[in-house]
Amino acid sequence: MLKKDFWYDLPKDRIAQEPANPRDSARLMVLDRKDDSIRHAVFHDLPQFLKPGDLLIVNNSKVLPARIVGTKQPTGAVCELLLLRQVKGDQWECLAKPGKRMQPGTVVSFGDGSLTAVVDETEEDGNKYVTFHYDTETLYEKLDEFGKMPLPPYITKQLEDQSQYQTVYAKELGSAAAPTAGLHFTPELMETLKAGGVDIAEVTLHVGLGTFRPVKEDEIADHKMHTEWYCITNDVAAKIRAAKAEGRRVIAVGTTSCRTLEAMAAKYGEIRGCSGDTDIFLYPGVKYRCIDGLITNFHLPESTLIMLVSAFYGYEKTMAAYKVAVEEKYRFFSFGDAMLIV
Repeated sequence: MLKKDFWYDLPKDRIAQEPANPRDSARLMVLDRKDDSIRHAVFHDLPQFLKPGDLLIVNNSKVLPARIVGTKQPTGAVCELLLLRQVKGDQWECLAKPGKRMQPGTVVSFGDGSLTAVVDETEEDGNKYVTFHYDTETLYEKLDEFGKMPLPPYITKQLEDQSQYQTVYAKELGSAAAPTAGLHFTPELMETLKAGGVDIAEVTLHVGLGTFRPVKEDEIADHKMHTEWYCITNDVAAKIRAAKAEGRRVIAVGTTSCRTLEAMAAKYGEIRGCSGDTDIFLYPGVKYRCIDGLITNFHLPESTLIMLVSAFYGYEKTMAAYKVAVEEKYRFFSFGDAMLIV
């Protein structure tokens, strides 16, 4: 298939600039794979569409306040780093602006100078390997002090509360972007689901910006994904095996949870506890091996994420659902509305 097959027209005013408040007041499009019906609801109605015994898999990765702005030494020129992943110790892979002016040996100072960064090398794709120096016990303390949430570029409004870009169950630091389908959950909604017999289990996938990189190749099969680290514990794997054996549905909350489960199943051919890096790319023609349902937001045209949804729900049905979402004035992208596909 070609990249252009996944294009759709979206008015700019449909791009959500802030999250729904409360979180579970976002709209929910419910897509039934059995009868191809489309229903319109609100996210807090989710318990109506799930069954006792369903197993929801959420990604508990926590977003780093990884966007830091400093000054190049000794010139004072403004520079920006976005931490993507920890390479080793205090060395991180980063996006840099302006990248061409931050060559190996460049020193950048942040805030009062208690955090500095030295550019070690430039990768082929332009990303930088950077080593950080700081006066606190961990780098994370400095990121809390100086860092901002790495919001996507199409969100131009600054957050009043940085926790708005974290899920309520986030706990494992390491993501460069939020697993946004999970932003719709509140503690109260999760308790309601559990009271109704829905089980919830956690996996970890540290979201890298590779997930959101534009597809440049015309033929989508030629696109190469960046790797992301994931972990599924033995206990969670046992829960998934039990659900599958008993005919209960396994529903991934978000494309990151989906990629975690499908990466495990594709690599091992079975459901098992594991951890490692994955560059799995799910697009039409790639077989799903684990999930029975998916909760996700509405994604950018020609992105790997709309391709992932198309692989699960079907290309024609996915594009038709997106057309309906535009016509019905759903809100799109990271802070937008959601769909449930079962």
